[in-house]
Amino acid sequence: MAGESKPVGKDETREFPKGKLEISTVGKTMVGRATFQPGWRWSESVKPIVGTDSCQVPHNGYVVSGRIHIKMDDGTEFEAGQGDAYEIPPGHDGWVVGDEPYVGVDFSPAMTDYAKK
Repeated sequence: MAGESKPVGKDETREFPKGKLEISTVGKTMVGRATFQPGWRWSESVKPIVGTDSCQVPHNGYVVSGRIHIKMDDGTEFEAGQGDAYEIPPGHDGWVVGDEPYVGVDFSPAMTDYAKK
């Protein structure tokens, strides 16, 4: 039937210390679901994989649960929690705040490069 929906599975799962990224492509849109456990920090879990001083992937998304703190290279800091939409430019570190895992859905095409050498 024309226009019929079909379920979409995960194209790839990338695991790293205290976290994982599940990537799916829906039509022309890349969707990344990030799950970070308490104690996760980009500079400790992903930096050793990619080798950059800070995260160079831009993020546009939505927080499903938990809370994340972002510190930009210029010193600007902010937090996002459940129900918040976010736009994070390249050049940042981030970490989970509190004892609850962070789950976020990211719609940035550049996520295809996240946590890759």
